[in-house]
Amino acid sequence: MIRTQIQLTDEQSRALKALSTRHGVPVAELIRQSVDKFLQSSVGLDDQERRRRAITAAGKFRSGQHDIAASHDNYLAEAYAK
Repeated sequence: MIRTQIQLTDEQSRALKALSTRHGVPVAELIRQSVDKFLQSSVGLDDQERRRRAITAAGKFRSGQHDIAASHDNYLAEAYAK
């Protein structure tokens, strides 16, 4: 293993220590597991696969609104206001 140094916010440090205590796992192991999950989620999909997934998802969801193309900015502003 390679030793490295990182800086965490106070909140991050407290949360990690609490998880460490709760699960009986060292903070370093929690960080390694988090890095592994991040790397797995960030790697592996090339542009072609991302496009294929986007095209597959298109049209599968319904909002019930019939003017989304014309009024999408209004709907977005409304959603952010909530």
